[in-house]
Amino acid sequence: MDLSIVIVSWKVREKLQANLSALFKSQGGFKFEVIVVDNNSQDGTIEMIEKNYPEVIIISNSDNYGFAYANNQAFLKAQGKFILLLNPDMQVETDTLAKTLAFARDNSQATVCGCKLIDQNGQNIKQVRRFPKLKDQLAIVLKLPHIFPKINRHYLFLDFDYSKAAKVDSIRGAFFLINTENYLKISKGQAVELDERYFVWFEEVDFCRSVYQMGGEVWYNPQACCLDYVGQSFGQLPRLKAQKYFRDSMLKYFRKWGKKYEVFILKIAWYLVLFLGQNNLLWKKK
Repeated sequence: MDLSIVIVSWKVREKLQANLSALFKSQGGFKFEVIVVDNNSQDGTIEMIEKNYPEVIIISNSDNYGFAYANNQAFLKAQGKFILLLNPDMQVETDTLAKTLAFARDNSQATVCGCKLIDQNGQNIKQVRRFPKLKDQLAIVLKLPHIFPKINRHYLFLDFDYSKAAKVDSIRGAFFLINTENYLKISKGQAVELDERYFVWFEEVDFCRSVYQMGGEVWYNPQACCLDYVGQSFGQLPRLKAQKYFRDSMLKYFRKWGKKYEVFILKIAWYLVLFLGQNNLLWKKK
């Protein structure tokens, strides 16, 4: 098996169906499998897959267990030399997978590879990020980019050249190819796994940082392209619930990779923002 495609889905049946349709039209002479983990969508997702795509391996969860946990469930079944984490609201071109595999094979030093992502208007999605630091995450918590749009220019890597292949800190988890052989080599046999402390957000940057810590690399590849509808699943979450997931994941990331004083500062900032928000001084419904 050349490639295992892992899709974690939650309440996006139509987008998932379009995703699967495009995947099975892929060309390139390679063998792949598709594993869909459904986090209790209850929207007919399972029935749609069973009816239209019987070749898809389905893992049906009784609850929404989050992104990392669901992916790890699929990793246990994956047989591919490469594993692609693919969001359900994505749509590959007919040659996307072939070009992605070709790049990964030609760049064996890359443990993780991404591709060019475009939105519905054909515009390039700026997905490359530098590893989070206290100052840029503090700016996000305090909503400073609304006042100073360029304050996180370094973190967002706004001058990155998306027309050229390059080694980067991290890429968007929406299209995230893992070279399993490379990973097993640098991890000294430890199986591919996302950190399940994260329910959603920060799990892909955490994985990229672990890759670098073990001696691997992360690469951006502009030769392959994928349409990204951006956040169709988690866009359905209530704002405060999504905010809680983001806050918790940020703090967990800094507990793991940062210093104690950084966690303390971020906690104080979050408490301040929550207090001001409750009193309608900072967060206003838009």
